[in-house]
Amino acid sequence: MSNEKSSITMNNPNLHNSHLDGDAFFLEGGKVGIFLSHGFTATTAEVRLVADEFHRVGYTVSAPLLPGHGTKPEDLNNLRWQDWVESGEESLQNLFKTCEQVWVGGASMGGMLALYLASQYPQICGSLLYVPAIRTMMSKMDLLQLYLGAPFVKEIARDSLDGSDLWQGYAGLPLKGVIQFLRFQRATIKRLSHIHQPILIFQGRQDLTVAPEAGEIIMNGVSSEIKEHHWMEFSSHSILLDEEYEDIARLSVEFIERNT
Repeated sequence: MSNEKSSITMNNPNLHNSHLDGDAFFLEGGKVGIFLSHGFTATTAEVRLVADEFHRVGYTVSAPLLPGHGTKPEDLNNLRWQDWVESGEESLQNLFKTCEQVWVGGASMGGMLALYLASQYPQICGSLLYVPAIRTMMSKMDLLQLYLGAPFVKEIARDSLDGSDLWQGYAGLPLKGVIQFLRFQRATIKRLSHIHQPILIFQGRQDLTVAPEAGEIIMNGVSSEIKEHHWMEFSSHSILLDEEYEDIARLSVEFIERNT
């Protein structure tokens, strides 16, 4: 990766852990390809460790940097959720051209993106969902304050980053961007019954962001016959950066091998 490309995210003062490289990447491997997406406000640093594990066993991995991410928080306030889908589709099409079999995966909102793409493209072989943010811990009061404040307040601070010290992204939450995230949730839920491919879900017991029932919502909503749901006891919302990421990668590879 060139220094010019890496500079998009590296040393960016708007990012927590700005020393990390969180730009889009493509790891060329074999004929099985994996689309892998980061979550809301994050960068590809969120999925890099597990991507390297996938590449090590021979898979091709494509990880886009979604629009509005890796730049400055206010950029997320000027986007629609459909922009994230379009970016995902572009990476997906490149994998279709180079790989015989393609899986989709993602962390948090990236898991929603994987689900949405699987609902649109039946040729996708399956979905790998890491703390998929189909429902969050936001209360009704949180939602009310969000919608009332969004026209006037660009960004609010988080209570915590809920995860690993290796996470890179915006420390604050751009409010109009959060509203697009919530619209994306609703759009994805409506598409669940269109998903027939194998589904693998991981959730962390220490996750303070995604609601515990998120996995069951997906398990009950999809039309897939093959579904697995794993709880990782020591993992936070940054499940692909925590101490159990190697176990998650191994279980993911085993699931792919069983269903390819």
